Amino acid sequence: MTAADEERRADADLDEAVRLFAEQRGRLFGIAYRMLGTVSDAEDLVQETWIRWQNTDRGQVEEPAAFLATVITRLSINVLQSARVKRETYIGPWLPEPVSTQADPTLGAERAEALQFAILLLLEKLTPTERAAYILREAFDYPYPRIAEVISSSVVSARQLVSRARTHLASAKQAQIPLPRQRRLLEAFLTAARRGDARELEELFAEDVVSYTDGNGVKLAARIPVAGRVRVAGFVAAFSGHFWAGKEITWAEVNGQPAAVLVEDGKATTVVMVTAAGDEIEQLLWVMSPAKLGHVA
Repeated sequence: MTAADEERRADADLDEAVRLFAEQRGRLFGIAYRMLGTVSDAEDLVQETWIRWQNTDRGQVEEPAAFLATVITRLSINVLQSARVKRETYIGPWLPEPVSTQADPTLGAERAEALQFAILLLLEKLTPTERAAYILREAFDYPYPRIAEVISSSVVSARQLVSRARTHLASAKQAQIPLPRQRRLLEAFLTAARRGDARELEELFAEDVVSYTDGNGVKLAARIPVAGRVRVAGFVAAFSGHFWAGKEITWAEVNGQPAAVLVEDGKATTVVMVTAAGDEIEQLLWVMSPAKLGHVA
């Protein structure tokens, strides 16, 4: 074989590697985002997975999709273990980064599982391996033998991990309400909040409602959660006179649920979402950190 033939063969091999990776890229991002909760970290791991794919003897890989999913899941588990240490220095509550799901409602998965904020927040309480097993099973419909291979466990252990995760998340899943009702509650909240009507706000809130603001130190962002119907209503009413001034409210589908995007001078400054049970708001979620507002449009 001549040098030119070898070069053409190498080019063809690389082209095939690019094609296979491109086919799986959405799924890889979907796994990493659900594991880590931020777009930048997920994209970094997709890039790292590509580098490893380039440097792998691909002729020995029988199932490229399974190989790539295994790589990014294991990378995600490693990053998640260190990410929890980093979040201890985060200023105020940490929330997942909101992402638009209008173009891809399932965000690269078989189904739109483990995307809504209520579930992502509870996933934070699982171990990294529990989180991986649950995501692979519930969002990507992986069979248990494949999950066991990915997380280096037995099939019995993989089943137990998913079962424990399901039990932990059961209350949040049972409390989910239809999206149109969720939007109506959010609309009613915004109306009352802009008026500064504490009484009206109290009527919308559950007794144990909690308001979380992710601002990482940005101006006007609360640095601690505010809990309780009366306290949260008073908190929201107190800043109504200045917080909403000059802001336009637009709507987006974020993480598979309705969200209000506050825009000032053409720039998104806040994403507001709610989680609810029945006709009561249980959580107010404010994302104000500029680093987390780039993927909501």
